[in-house]
Amino acid sequence: MKQIIIKGESVLNVPNIISLYRLLVFPLILFFALTGRESWFVIFLCISLVSDILDGNIARLFKLQTNFGAALDNLADICTYVLALLGLFIFKWTEIEPHALILYIFLFVFILSYIVAFFKFGKIPGLHLYSAVSAGYVQGIFFFVLFVFGFNTWFYYLAIGWGLIAYIEKIFVLLKLDDIKVGIKGLYWLLKIEK
Repeated sequence: MKQIIIKGESVLNVPNIISLYRLLVFPLILFFALTGRESWFVIFLCISLVSDILDGNIARLFKLQTNFGAALDNLADICTYVLALLGLFIFKWTEIEPHALILYIFLFVFILSYIVAFFKFGKIPGLHLYSAVSAGYVQGIFFFVLFVFGFNTWFYYLAIGWGLIAYIEKIFVLLKLDDIKVGIKGLYWLLKIEK
């Protein structure tokens, strides 16, 4: 495979191509959502959710992690989850509405984490903390189950609650960091390193 070097990193690899796919398919999935084509929306969203799990695992397994890849994956994650949330509001709101308060709290903390990152570092970092990665898996599975099989109350609270904890941790990690680094596991490990 031909190499493309950006800031000293070889960025043309399988995980980055998978992340790029998620960015390129974003307008198509958005079109399906906005035109009410739920079946097509669900098919392409589920492919993006599965590819979200694949890219990070392939990068870690084959030691292909790069700062560029982390940023690309983070941007693709944001796009995928914006689409999933949009689909939730468009296609599943009647089931979600009675439980909307925790969703609004999660969205506030989620957005706050990106505001903190942007104001502190001038960019949106791809930290990939253990809590955020695991919350992403749980939320991805939740969205898959929601759109394919239907709403499950306890799974909804698990996915949103876990995500809330993960993004609160992310805010604390961002406040502790002096610079963005790839491979930060979480607040516990960051504090352990400081000792």
